[in-house]
Amino acid sequence: MFTLALTPVRLGDGAIEERATFGRLVLQANGRCLTEGTDSKELLPGPLVSGYHIAEWLAWNLWRLMWESRSDGSGREWAFAHCLSSIGAGYLWPNIEISSDGVYARVRYAPTIDPAPSLYRYVGATAREVVAVTDIEAAIRRFVQTVLDRLGAAGVVDTNLHRIWQDLEAARQDPIAVRLHRLGARLGCEPDEVGVADLRAAMASADDLGHDAVDELVADAGARGSNVVPRSQELVAVAEEAGSVANPGDGVTLANDESRLAFGRTRSWRVGVGAAEALRQEQALDGQPVDNKALSALAGTSPRALVDGHAQPSAPSFMLATNSRSWVALRGNWETGRRFDLARLLGDRLLGQVEPLLPATRAYTYRQKAQRAFAQGLLCPYRALDDFLDGDGSEERREEAASHFGVSPWTVDRVLFNNDRERYPTARRTPLW
Repeated sequence: MFTLALTPVRLGDGAIEERATFGRLVLQANGRCLTEGTDSKELLPGPLVSGYHIAEWLAWNLWRLMWESRSDGSGREWAFAHCLSSIGAGYLWPNIEISSDGVYARVRYAPTIDPAPSLYRYVGATAREVVAVTDIEAAIRRFVQTVLDRLGAAGVVDTNLHRIWQDLEAARQDPIAVRLHRLGARLGCEPDEVGVADLRAAMASADDLGHDAVDELVADAGARGSNVVPRSQELVAVAEEAGSVANPGDGVTLANDESRLAFGRTRSWRVGVGAAEALRQEQALDGQPVDNKALSALAGTSPRALVDGHAQPSAPSFMLATNSRSWVALRGNWETGRRFDLARLLGDRLLGQVEPLLPATRAYTYRQKAQRAFAQGLLCPYRALDDFLDGDGSEERREEAASHFGVSPWTVDRVLFNNDRERYPTARRTPLW
């Protein structure tokens, strides 16, 4: 649950937009107040701010808040669209960051750390709450409408906020415009940049690759800081040069469809790990490693796919079905990375993806996070890893575990951190999903 509230407070001077919308801002995520602070006299639920400025910022960045995921390379421009502290206009805004995987949004908060005195100081512990993106959108729409109503009551009917909101409402009525804005947000475009040729070219590839697949390719380009999205003919060329023939119909199917039904309705890691556990149980794998022969058979391809080919720095790993044949192309030179990506592609298919292209990208969309969780659960399940380590979390033992399960030491560390960081505090703190 996500809520934004603005309690009116009288402001004696300033622009009419500020006076009409001035008040105490309170933002809550899952019932936790993220704007609590002190003015050195008492504890307050939120600061006094101009509702106009935050409404304008929220309206302008709504598409990106809903659809643009965070990446390891997210920098200053990304922060301007996702961090409330960037709003400016002379107010001290909360240190809150909102990033979305397209289904769920992660709301991060940190208290004021600047030792200099200020009129309002944010307090409380660092927090990270996860809420549905639909809740974020609904809260923003209610908040903006409240601000617009207060402006209207003050006789203000023509501001930049009005124009942004009118454009947003008009776009929401046009399916093509919605599609462009969604792709543009995933690419990191501002709302007035969504007509660029790269996006329209990406949309044109959807007939050959699939609409959802193109979404993932665009998000991957955005995560890499690029506006170049691979076209269908380019992916076919990669497959023919560096890929291997695949026949997914010869691969495994999953009798337990609970994870498939849960896709998009619950957290991505639960969906991915649940599907992997179901597959391991159905295939009677217990806690044993999955070797190359078994993994390739599950995916419907040859073990050569895990050792042949070469690095593809600008393309994701993918499975692609054309009119004549199906291919699997795996990015990277390291066998452990190629194994992990093949497991991701297997998970993508088992979770119900049926389009011609199944991509495993570097983006952190819901679908990609579910893939990663599946690959971890299939190749290096936590219970089996914990049994192998037998309480020894040393770096040497973790490297032995990586060799045993056929994954990278980084994957071992991420599995430990995600499942029991207290027992294994030496594992590198890099979340898997």
